[in-house]
Amino acid sequence: TDLRELDTRSDRRRETDTPTTMASSSLRSVNPNAEIMSKAAALFMNINAAKGLQDVMKSNLGPKGTIKMLVGGAGDLKLTKDGNVLLKEMQIQNPTAVMIARTAVAQDDITGDGTSSTVLIIGELLKQAERYLNEGLHPRVLVEGFDAAKAASIAFLETFKMKCAGVENPDKELLSCVAKTALRSKLREELADKLTSIVVDAVCCIAKPEEPIDLHMVEIMHMKHKLDSDTRLVRGLVLDHGSRHPDMPKHVEDAFILTMNVSLEYEKSEVNSSFMYSDAEQRERMVAAEREYTDDVVRQVIALKKKVCDGNDKGFVVITQKGIDPISLDMLAKENILGLRRAKKRNMERLVLSCGGVCVNSPEEFSPEILGTAGKVYEHVLGEEKYTFVEDVATPQSCTILLKGPNDHTLAQLKDAVRDGLRSVKNTLADQAVVPGAGAFEAALSAHLLATTRGTVEGRAKRGVEAFAEAMLIIPKTLAENSGYDAQDVCIALADEVAKGNKVGLDVTTGEPFDPTTAGVYDNFIVKAQILHSAPVIATQLLLVDEVMRAGVNMRKR
Repeated sequence: TDLRELDTRSDRRRETDTPTTMASSSLRSVNPNAEIMSKAAALFMNINAAKGLQDVMKSNLGPKGTIKMLVGGAGDLKLTKDGNVLLKEMQIQNPTAVMIARTAVAQDDITGDGTSSTVLIIGELLKQAERYLNEGLHPRVLVEGFDAAKAASIAFLETFKMKCAGVENPDKELLSCVAKTALRSKLREELADKLTSIVVDAVCCIAKPEEPIDLHMVEIMHMKHKLDSDTRLVRGLVLDHGSRHPDMPKHVEDAFILTMNVSLEYEKSEVNSSFMYSDAEQRERMVAAEREYTDDVVRQVIALKKKVCDGNDKGFVVITQKGIDPISLDMLAKENILGLRRAKKRNMERLVLSCGGVCVNSPEEFSPEILGTAGKVYEHVLGEEKYTFVEDVATPQSCTILLKGPNDHTLAQLKDAVRDGLRSVKNTLADQAVVPGAGAFEAALSAHLLATTRGTVEGRAKRGVEAFAEAMLIIPKTLAENSGYDAQDVCIALADEVAKGNKVGLDVTTGEPFDPTTAGVYDNFIVKAQILHSAPVIATQLLLVDEVMRAGVNMRKR
């Protein structure tokens, strides 16, 4: 009997004639090719998959995390600390690990951050559960404890958060702290600090009271040029094309901007038609008549330019979504008008928001009131590519983050980081709340669950609450390990401070507990809420799996 108590696995094997075993034998008789993993083996496969994925992601967490190098099939490189990029780019074979990875990627899609934390917490919940399962506790009892702890955690988060200002009166210093915390976990410190002010200014530029923030109004343009530290915010727009005529001005100061969706090129008729002529003069008249409409539109543009620019030294720029043919370009160039053709639809929307004015659809609407303005419009040539900068606009409600870097993988790393930085600032303004970072919430939550929630749960479900509380400490433990400190010492020091009623996190530079609010380390409220909603759900679903069957038509090995 003593041996039976020690060997829980053999104990499980003796559970013959259970419904599960009968189902297995039934399935085998129906489908002899089915691969079946029984109760204990299925559970431990799921737990090992979660632990394996956790070990991969663990070293990336926090500002002191290490970098992974992903090498593609063609030998292309990707250097990243971003959990979302890793999970998307890695080829994961194990179905359980794929399920966890999808949860973490969904976390990024919704909130823009917290992918590594999600994977770590799911892995740690299962790791803590394994201890109790080995002692013979039933998974369902643990799950009841997890559910109670999850509800208590979400309620505790509401009391732990700190209120902040919204779009009407944004607190730029706090927004900078949130963006800096998000960016430092993905980029080196100096570059993260430089990008912080860029993303905060970009979101404040496009934010309007009582309207949802549309991050698509921040154009992210990249140029393979100079260094990553030369990245800057353009309060206006950068178009990825230039003028098509050598005589057009390359630099226009104090310009009027005409944005339109009118074609300035000769277009063939929609229907099949033919013209008959008997001599060369008739042909010439016919050609002139065909061009007349297009030339008339160009002349109206020139007349508008003369109307607003005569008697002053202002410039004039025409930007159209349609084409401008060589003859029209030549007419515009003679009048010293900069013409840009085939602008993207999204850029036309941003132009109107940046420069003011209205995007017109027919020449009848041309008037001085529909014009936008910009302080300077100039062309930048880089290799074979041309870029047009529209800058110094009066009241920008759209802007461009111009990413620069010497190679593709630097630009890709910057792009991923800027996207997450923008989302973190947007989330802060939308939530009007932040949570102290550096593992402070997890340390306080663990103490709260053990001290308060554990007492409200009856029976063996208390073990589930204990496992949940212990699992939450994975975040401060991992931050400590990645910074080169002892995880147990850090957890004990944090627990002592929390017991005194202090909100403390881990200072990654000294390894000591500190108040994250004094150092400006904040996390997004929605990120923490989403982790608490999704991680326990996946962990409980995996714990309740008692059989894995590879029996589907397409899943079976051929």
